[in-house]
Amino acid sequence: MEIPIDEDVRQYIMSQGCDFRICTACMGPALVPVTVKAPKPTDIQIPVGNQTLYISRLQARYVDRVSMDMIYDDDEIDACPAFYVRRYY
Repeated sequence: MEIPIDEDVRQYIMSQGCDFRICTACMGPALVPVTVKAPKPTDIQIPVGNQTLYISRLQARYVDRVSMDMIYDDDEIDACPAFYVRRYY
């Protein structure tokens, strides 16, 4: 399965120096660090520089490309129950 990643998203992931995951969140597909939502063994893995982008198998059916509008900021993460585990860090 080939899911294109916009160049600005590639640059963003590489600049952060950590792996990211696209998962289901309150406002749709969310691009978050794996420290917010850990990858699952069933995720699709796409190398991005030295990092890995994990895409939930559920989301992969609906995502036709990875774009900057998928990035969740801290306010969105804190407000979404899908990320409840992060609130305790």
